[in-house]
Amino acid sequence: MHIHDQEHREQLIEEGYCIVPEVLNAEFLQELRDITDHLVAGMTAEDARIQRSTGSMIPVVKDHRLARLIAHPNALRGVAAMGFDDVRFQSGYIISKPPKSPRLFWHFDWGFWNHPMSYDKFPAQLFLMYYLTDTTRENGCLRVIPRSHLEENALHTELANAHSAQLTEAKDLNRVEFKLRPDEVDVKVKAGDLVVGDSRLLHASHSNESGHRRTVITLWFHPNFSDRSEEHTSELQSRQYL
Repeated sequence: MHIHDQEHREQLIEEGYCIVPEVLNAEFLQELRDITDHLVAGMTAEDARIQRSTGSMIPVVKDHRLARLIAHPNALRGVAAMGFDDVRFQSGYIISKPPKSPRLFWHFDWGFWNHPMSYDKFPAQLFLMYYLTDTTRENGCLRVIPRSHLEENALHTELANAHSAQLTEAKDLNRVEFKLRPDEVDVKVKAGDLVVGDSRLLHASHSNESGHRRTVITLWFHPNFSDRSEEHTSELQSRQYL
């Protein structure tokens, strides 16, 4: 393992996330905006209703051109520089919050809590987030609870299933999943930056109070895949993650 970016590696492992700046250039960013705007425009009113909190959950496989993002060399080099190579893509979604939409609920992306690797310090799964516009608190930037991927947090015992209608439809914004937390941190980025996070990290987003959409493309990867046990690899395959 060759580590060339110790600073980002340590932040990712200790805090659960880091920001790699200027991964995407302006030309590719505009192409991604055009692709995602077209896909979001195809959503029905029912799609929007059942995804009121997220805004959209459109699989990246809906457009073959997004394969360029999945295999983007700058991103893969950035992750490899932190010591995470031999990555395997799992899935990805276009998550686009429309103007005047509510907060995204608190959740984590990890689904293997019954496996011993869940309690290892090093990430077994990473999320890579590409925001297509600059993000602020006003337009719904990411918010995270640092170290919640390693330490017990009160939210862990209070969260409902992240895929339940009561959360995705944002039926009750007074629920604990939508609340501001004293230990949360805003993660504001520039368009083209890359947010890398441990999938166990508790994260959410602010409401989009602006007059414009705030779109992020989130991809999930399994790093250092050759180090996985046969048991875990089989479980991933059985769930059709690979």
